[in-house]
Amino acid sequence: MTQEKEKPGFGFGLGKMKELAEAFKKAQQVQEGAKKLQEDLDQLEILGEAGGGLVKVYLSGNQEPRRVEISPDVLGEGAEVISDLVLVAMREAYGNSTATMRERMEELTGGLNLPGLG
Repeated sequence: MTQEKEKPGFGFGLGKMKELAEAFKKAQQVQEGAKKLQEDLDQLEILGEAGGGLVKVYLSGNQEPRRVEISPDVLGEGAEVISDLVLVAMREAYGNSTATMRERMEELTGGLNLPGLG
């Protein structure tokens, strides 16, 4: 039995270099797409509601608060009820916003197996 002597170098040949270059190219495309995605998400308004629409909270796709709408019909209910409704609406808006961000990131990465994006 003869042992094959390993070739000098870094342990990967031309094929591996091509794969590595392709991976870098894809990572760069994802990075560029992520920048555009952040801009797109910032333009979105995502709604969270409570009390059957009596309280509405709007966030951007990046979870930045945009506005709160409170119906005059709920004003007589008192501060505690209104506070609870605002909190429920905020939580719903946050959940909707993070779900939208996650979906858009999955679309962007297109199933790439990149660390930290799973």
